[in-house]
Amino acid sequence: MSVVVVTGFGPYAEEADNPSGAIAGRLDGRVSDGVIVRGLVLPVTTRGVREAIAAGLERHRPDALVLTGVAPGRTAPALERAAINVRDFPLSDNDGREPVDEPVQPGGPDGYLSTLPIKAILARWNAERIPGYVSNTAGTFLCNQAFYIARHLTRDTSTATGFVHVPVTPARAAGGGDRPVPSMPLELMERAVLLAAVVAATHEGGDLRLSAGAIS
Repeated sequence: MSVVVVTGFGPYAEEADNPSGAIAGRLDGRVSDGVIVRGLVLPVTTRGVREAIAAGLERHRPDALVLTGVAPGRTAPALERAAINVRDFPLSDNDGREPVDEPVQPGGPDGYLSTLPIKAILARWNAERIPGYVSNTAGTFLCNQAFYIARHLTRDTSTATGFVHVPVTPARAAGGGDRPVPSMPLELMERAVLLAAVVAATHEGGDLRLSAGAIS
């Protein structure tokens, strides 16, 4: 049986009910199509995220690692294509730290591409009528940092590794102020992440050739 680790983040700032952490918790122990999911909630701290990812990899030795995080304003789940070696936080982490223009990994590559079959995952979402898209920026906050660290730690392994951003929930959007915020039910986001995990662990060969680019 294949093993996939799905990570999310705990609460921070205005995201008191972070859906990514909820999804990781709900999927922990789930078995689907010969794949068992192990959920892991990462700390929202620039100092703690590396150790947590490394411990999860050491404990579970997964075939794939699907990291997730919430991105208010996103309209649907987004498969991130690349992580960059930059920490430029727009707000403080839960330790009160706010690095500016600092590397994630001193001396590391400028960036890493996802090794998840992102186009195959997108095709599976399309087949099940789950909205989603490929994104070319994971930001410069902890989501990007976690994505970069995970790719760095798995760079010489066969573990497929990548990141999925999810929108906020309708309940969070309803309390977001005067301007409407895109949202999605937690159950649908959970289904999207589970499918990403299954495809990541079971897809064979190269990724699909499917147009999903963007002008900006």
